[in-house]
Amino acid sequence: MKMKVSEVMTTRVVTVEMDDRLTVVKEILDCAPFRHLLVIEDEELQGVISDRDLLRSLSPFLGTDAESVRDTATIKQRAHQVMTRNPTTINGGMLVRDALRLMLEQNIGCLPVLDNGRIRGILTWHDGVRALLDE
Repeated sequence: MKMKVSEVMTTRVVTVEMDDRLTVVKEILDCAPFRHLLVIEDEELQGVISDRDLLRSLSPFLGTDAESVRDTATIKQRAHQVMTRNPTTINGGMLVRDALRLMLEQNIGCLPVLDNGRIRGILTWHDGVRALLDE
C-alpha cells in the first residue's frame, strides 16, 4: 500500500479551545459523526479529546435523579483538564500503512496531521481502513 495520509485524512477538523468547558465538548461529540476533537491555543495543537476521555471525565449520574453538585461539577471542567497532552502527530507524506502501524503500537484512535506545526487534518482508524479497502 503506497497511499499517503494526505490522500485519505479527514480535512474538516473540529477544534475546541483549551478553556472550553466539557459542556461544549459533549455537545459537539453528541451531534457529530466523529469521535475526536483537537484542542488548540492560538491555532496550535495542544491536545486531543476523544469520546472516551469525555466519558471517563463525566459523572455517570449526570442528568439522573441521583445527580449531585459534585456530579454537575464534572461537566464544568475545561478541555485542557481532560485532554491527552502532546499527542503523537504525523505529516501528510507518511504512508497510510505506517500511520496505521503507529496507531496500533501506541494504542491510539487518531493521528493529527501537521505541516510545519499547522493542523492540516486528522487520520482515524476509519480513514485508514477505508483506504485499505479502496486500494
